[in-house]
Amino acid sequence: MARLQIREALRRALREEMLREPAVFLMGEEVAHYNGAYKVSQGLLDEFGPERVIDTPISEGGFAGLGIGAAMAGMRPVIEFMTWNFSLVAFDQVINTASKVYQMSGGQYRVPIVFRGPNGVAENLGSQHSTSVDSIYAHFPGLKVVTYADAEDACGLLKSAIRDDNPVCFLESELTYGVKGEVPDAEYLIPLGKARIRRPGTHLSLVTWGKQVATALAAAEALASQGIQAEVVDLRSLRPLDQDTLFSSISRTGRCVIIHEGYVFAGMGAEIAARIQEVCFDWLEAPVLRVASRDVNQPYASNLEKLVVPTWQRVVQAALRTMGRPVPPESELGA
Repeated sequence: MARLQIREALRRALREEMLREPAVFLMGEEVAHYNGAYKVSQGLLDEFGPERVIDTPISEGGFAGLGIGAAMAGMRPVIEFMTWNFSLVAFDQVINTASKVYQMSGGQYRVPIVFRGPNGVAENLGSQHSTSVDSIYAHFPGLKVVTYADAEDACGLLKSAIRDDNPVCFLESELTYGVKGEVPDAEYLIPLGKARIRRPGTHLSLVTWGKQVATALAAAEALASQGIQAEVVDLRSLRPLDQDTLFSSISRTGRCVIIHEGYVFAGMGAEIAARIQEVCFDWLEAPVLRVASRDVNQPYASNLEKLVVPTWQRVVQAALRTMGRPVPPESELGA
């Protein structure tokens, strides 16, 4: 096992797939000569040259469209958005073209393309760089939406995304690029659409994905000190959604708190909660609760940022509520 930063694990996945398949290329703003805005692509230009590691103008609609056309012609592009917030400039290309070409062409064209880059809140970037787009892209059939919580999953999931014959939205995080974790030395793939139980438990299920897995694990640790064993379910993939693992967890615990960084209104948590109550209603001992970002545009100041995003203390409060236990103020739960 190698111990890698998540940026290094992503780079390893890109490099291995570019070595394996000549049709794979990387394109985006500053991915080549600058070695990537977050240094994910460091060294790839030197190894593969400017025809396969391509710097673009600041024109997301342009290079997203170019990548889609290349994918339809038989290439396997990896398109880096400097932030998923900027993907909204290319929304028409991703939604009206990438997600629909296979259906509209009667199966004559596939679009094997990966759109990747940091999603959600980082630090002091303001609201135009802090949107969590999970529910936006998961809404549309034809797209797959995938994310990771550690270096092992980052590498294995990205490799699978690059090999997939469908467009994949691969959601990363600026806050976790430097986080280290163990990655197997041998080549491996992690299938898309398969959740992972991060911590087994019996009293309630904490369902989450991406960097909020760390929030859920911290909450589970705090709950354990009160005799509550929380199971942490890392969905990893929002489309396709691993309902079998999700529903199996609910059947064991009977309670559920969903944690995600998007907004609670029309967020992914609402979709997941609806599916749980449709299938698992007879197993539920309490209503499904959601912990999400507060319903405001993300502020710039650090102290205000912390008030908006989910915290392990808010997850503990929701867990206690669903267990029918007294709920102390957030300030009394510790830092």
